[in-house]
Amino acid sequence: MHPFRKAVEDRDTAAIEALLADNVVFTSPVAFKPYPGKPLTAAILRGVLRVFEDFRYIREIADPGGRDHALVFEATVAGKRLTGCDFLHFDEDGKIDDFMVMVRPLSAASALAEAMAAQFDRIRSEAIAAIAEAR
Repeated sequence: MHPFRKAVEDRDTAAIEALLADNVVFTSPVAFKPYPGKPLTAAILRGVLRVFEDFRYIREIADPGGRDHALVFEATVAGKRLTGCDFLHFDEDGKIDDFMVMVRPLSAASALAEAMAAQFDRIRSEAIAAIAEAR
């Protein structure tokens, strides 16, 4: 089992954050523009853990070199079942530098967008606090 998968399944936010590169870029399934940087990505992932119910990975796919992983998952958001995939790319230090998520069906993606929009003030505050703490 990949360390990222274990961290997510254990809901270990410190371990999840430790696996992120400082320059990670997070591409959301429901936002047009990618989100750059570890503080914002970590805050988004904490928000996702708050809104996903019954989350579980069902498949793990890796390239032979180990730099790219696809983790297929199922979850519920606001009563809507969804299937999604975390596409992870790892830098030469083994940290996630590119993190893209896709989900289906559209009704569940819409529910996810609404749930995450409700989290975004908290996400922004957490990211700003992390940046200020790092200075």
